[in-house]
Amino acid sequence: MVVELLVVDDDAGFRGLLREILAAEGYRVTVAGSVAEAQQAWAKRHFHLMVSDLRLPDGDGIGLLRWTREQAPEVPVIMITGFGTVTSAVEAMKLGAEDYISKPLESPDELRLLVRRALERVEAAHEHAWLREEEAARFSCGSIVAGSPLMLKALELVRKVAPTAATVLITGETGTGKEIIARCIHANSPRAAKAFVAVNCAALSPTLIESELFGHERGSFTGAAAQHIGRFERAHGGTLFLDEVGELEPGLQAKLLRVLQEKMLERVGGSREITVEVRVIAATNRDLRESVGEGKFREDLYYRLNMFPIEVPPLRARGGDIIRLAQFFLARAADSLNKKHLRLTPDAEKVLAAYGWPGNVRELENMMERVAILCDHTVEAEDLPVTAAGPVRPVLFKDIEQQAILDALAANGGNRTRTAQQLGISVRTLQYRLKDYGISTEP
Repeated sequence: MVVELLVVDDDAGFRGLLREILAAEGYRVTVAGSVAEAQQAWAKRHFHLMVSDLRLPDGDGIGLLRWTREQAPEVPVIMITGFGTVTSAVEAMKLGAEDYISKPLESPDELRLLVRRALERVEAAHEHAWLREEEAARFSCGSIVAGSPLMLKALELVRKVAPTAATVLITGETGTGKEIIARCIHANSPRAAKAFVAVNCAALSPTLIESELFGHERGSFTGAAAQHIGRFERAHGGTLFLDEVGELEPGLQAKLLRVLQEKMLERVGGSREITVEVRVIAATNRDLRESVGEGKFREDLYYRLNMFPIEVPPLRARGGDIIRLAQFFLARAADSLNKKHLRLTPDAEKVLAAYGWPGNVRELENMMERVAILCDHTVEAEDLPVTAAGPVRPVLFKDIEQQAILDALAANGGNRTRTAQQLGISVRTLQYRLKDYGISTEP
């Protein structure tokens, strides 16, 4: 596909220089010397990117930028600034300009780099939209952003196993999105109209997890004032998601294996066998094969759960997905804060791409929620709480975030639901932050 560029500048010499530099890169370049000529050029063909001077003989670049944003809002615009027009360049950025370059050029490479990055961002956005449409058509898993080979391979496994009744074991590091994959499988299965019930096996004590999974009868233990229906029964006909299944105690592993094999259970303190028909999807960040070798996990249960394994790759192994996801999370958070044009700068993207992401997708999502609160127009590299080497300024950033949350709480009269909506985060995330800051989460 031929990439069409429009260069608008009233200086014929500079205009010719820009055309020469960009044409040498393989772009088809159209030039215009005024606002009127630029609009006439737009009437004849669609451009993929426009480079425009801020000062034009029959108007200004700001007006042309506004007009272009109305005609073709998806097209990036790079503004040319001369001496004394830096303030106008900042105004242009606020109105949605992609970037700006100074006149005269410091180097042809500067122009080449800005144009290439702008076009790559547009291409990534289009690819993201296409992938979302493709995934929605295949899976109804619109929240999954994927373009990397490893993630697409995992999604292909999801597509194949979803319509079956097979037990699935999802493995991957903490924060990679294992529960999202489990929900995707359920949503595209014949059980989609039934319940999806999730339980975190690492979050409860052995006594509580047994009661949560299998239920209990009234009076079966101190505090059991009423009968309790367990997660297996609640998921009858649907899907039970066992997160961090590797944390189960040996005794519970044996009971879980029995339910999987016989589709029968007994509530704690009960004597009646109850039939349950449940699809189980388990997840773990442990190497269960290694746990089997160490005697910490039953081998027979491992093979029962590992009927159909799916490995979710860590974010650092997903290449371009890092920027795709960052743009997705930032846009979602910015939209909730009514910051429609908030975007990442190229330098910020470089940092995100080079960082190791020990917290994976969850860490990236939280980071984009934070910078959306802090930044108004662009997210610079220095706005990020990390560098390519690792985290930076953790105390300072935490203080800023804490103050932003407290200010939002005060503005909303302490209402946590409205506060979370204003900040573009979930109520659960807000509660977690307040707890982390040592602030009471009681209403």
